Amino acid sequence: MRHKSDVGNSRTHRLVCVATTRAGCVDQAEVVCVRVAHIRIPLSLRRGRCVPRRYLLPPGAGTIQTLDERRDLDLRVGVSTRHVTLVGPQNHRLTVLQRSFVSMDDAHLAVLETTLVPLGWSGPITLRTGIDAGVRNTNVAASGGADTTHLAPPKFTASGDITLCEVQTGNSEVRIATAVHLHLAGAVGTWDNTGARIGRRYRNEIELSLVDGKRATLTKTAATYTSRDPAIASPGVAAVGRLRDHAADTAGARQRDEAAWQRLWQRFGTTLEADPRSQLVLNLHIFHLLQTLSPHTADLDAGVPARGLHGEGYRGHVFWDELFVLPVLDLRLPNVARALLDYRWHRLDAARTAAHAIGRPGALFPLQSGSDGQEETPTQLYNHQSSRWMPDNSRRQWHVGLAVAFNAWQHFQVTADYDWLADRGAELIIEVTRFFAASAVHDPADDRFHISGVMGPDEYYDGYPDSPGKGLRDNTYTNVMVAWICDRAGEILNRLTGHARADVVDRLRIDDTELALWSRLGRSLAVSIHADGILSQFDGYETLLEFDWTSYRDRCGNIGRLDLILEAENDSTNRYKLAKQPDVMMLVYLLGEEGLRQQLARLGYPLSQVDLARTVTYYLERTSNGSTLSRVVSASVLAQLDESRSWSLFREALIADLDDTQGGTTREGIHLGAMAGTVDLVARSFAGLQFDSKRISFAPRLPARLASVSFQFAYRGHRIDVDLNREALHLHLLPSTAPPIRFESGPTHVSLAGGEVHDFPVIRHLSAV
Repeated sequence: MRHKSDVGNSRTHRLVCVATTRAGCVDQAEVVCVRVAHIRIPLSLRRGRCVPRRYLLPPGAGTIQTLDERRDLDLRVGVSTRHVTLVGPQNHRLTVLQRSFVSMDDAHLAVLETTLVPLGWSGPITLRTGIDAGVRNTNVAASGGADTTHLAPPKFTASGDITLCEVQTGNSEVRIATAVHLHLAGAVGTWDNTGARIGRRYRNEIELSLVDGKRATLTKTAATYTSRDPAIASPGVAAVGRLRDHAADTAGARQRDEAAWQRLWQRFGTTLEADPRSQLVLNLHIFHLLQTLSPHTADLDAGVPARGLHGEGYRGHVFWDELFVLPVLDLRLPNVARALLDYRWHRLDAARTAAHAIGRPGALFPLQSGSDGQEETPTQLYNHQSSRWMPDNSRRQWHVGLAVAFNAWQHFQVTADYDWLADRGAELIIEVTRFFAASAVHDPADDRFHISGVMGPDEYYDGYPDSPGKGLRDNTYTNVMVAWICDRAGEILNRLTGHARADVVDRLRIDDTELALWSRLGRSLAVSIHADGILSQFDGYETLLEFDWTSYRDRCGNIGRLDLILEAENDSTNRYKLAKQPDVMMLVYLLGEEGLRQQLARLGYPLSQVDLARTVTYYLERTSNGSTLSRVVSASVLAQLDESRSWSLFREALIADLDDTQGGTTREGIHLGAMAGTVDLVARSFAGLQFDSKRISFAPRLPARLASVSFQFAYRGHRIDVDLNREALHLHLLPSTAPPIRFESGPTHVSLAGGEVHDFPVIRHLSAV
């Protein structure tokens, strides 16, 4: 990608580049002449066009032309490269090559190399480099007017070739230290060791004498520590010590970084024999996932931020997106998945307090969680289309707890970690079960339990047309998942034996009356069904008005946020049959077709396969896809029903952030749940991978445009390579001493131990839709 930019022209014929490292941001080592981030991929960036900015140059400077601007990101090793040629006075040219990486081997380390080569001239040049501790959170327009400065005034200390910046966060009072080491090679240069403090920035100037055609390289190594890091005396001492010991070993740092990435790609690499674009973007999604959640986060008290670490959207809060992220991590880095579940366990007391505040036992997890686990969801939302504030009742999305419980159970299924289940997993599941059991009210008229006052995953409904904001009755997703976790809560005590079971029963004070209630709820929660056999999204959904989709699409174009569009017209989504994202279909996504039908049958609502397919079609026709998660769920569900449509939606999910299909949200951070969901979809849906405590099963359904897939996953001490094409499913278990596993595909089943291989024939299926 090429563009021109306005830059400065010094009258003394000196070219100036500016290099800054953001203090406290270990994942950013930013050196900028043109401050625009790009990834060089052959995709449309319709709303993310390259918009050059001005160079940071002395007052009174002229312009310098840029040629051949290019930025590359090597996903294999996490190295970003920028190449540009600057054209100054008298046609003097200077090539600038910058390489940067944040180490996947050492979470504290970031390296930036800037190489300069003059073409056709020799002479002096000035480089400025420093630390910027004046960063502010100004990337989200909706946060305008709020305090965007979250770092206290910095303290700078310079000693030789190392500069140290120490700051503290405003609210949580976390101390952060960033130390920077400079090394110059290939040129004669001097710099002011004392530097200059300019506001909250610290700057060194380096004077170089360049020789025509000769390289000069400035290597800038940054180390960042916080007061939450273990085994350190202080962040500042640790950062300086890290650089004094290892800053000169840049080549070794790069090799260790590449080796760490190679190990991760062995586990996460997913190969698609399809169009190159799909493979490339899927790799990009994996890369973004690992930028946020990696072996480094296994020891951190951190959750799954909805926008990863890539932007300021949602203020870094943790939603329920982990429901789409943990399946990927459980099967590849189970220790990281366990750490994310421990984030919830550490905030269990806050969830208990929230439940107690509304008069119920158990745990009520917040929709938006932060440092201490309290509810951070705003109570109002500003609608730019109407220039009005509108109520935000999203706190009624109690289903976040169901996601926590589901993830805890799935983690146990993958790992068979009975110690973790007894110590923490059981407590998460049982406390969520208790909250919903207390929320269910028995109606003698139909001998059913009903849950009222909730919002489902579809955020368009916060109540009924005549009672907005009051929540819904018998949201099908909520009730079915409550029945499911009630069954799991009882099963936990059957799985645990001896002192482990006794400890859980005693610690959580579980009695036979409570066990009987859970069992009854698993059989007696109410589910609404339309007169024609289609699952209703909630009680009363069938009586709502049909929506004029054609008219609104023609008039508004992007109708993903119908809640905002209708509010601007003094109308409400509560009145219509529509959905922002799949709600009922989420049940198929999580439980599978057979699992959902079994759960419904246990509740006394037998549903035929035909009626389930009709239900899926019904809601697909009424979904606006206003969430990036929407197409992930729909593509997954359709893999067993309509392979062609599933593939189309999968590819739309892939490019949601690259094309910014929501019209401006990607600049506030990528959507981590949707990215992880596309990775999970390949294994879960196209290969049909499912598992429980007894077996692993495959039900392959490759779309026509996907000839084969291959990936690796972990299960109970095994690592298993999967190669699937239209003829066969090939499994190779890497050497392991773990107990053998039972595998099933179609009518065939086999038990395999570490080091063994097996080929299953692929059975062709006809689409159901």
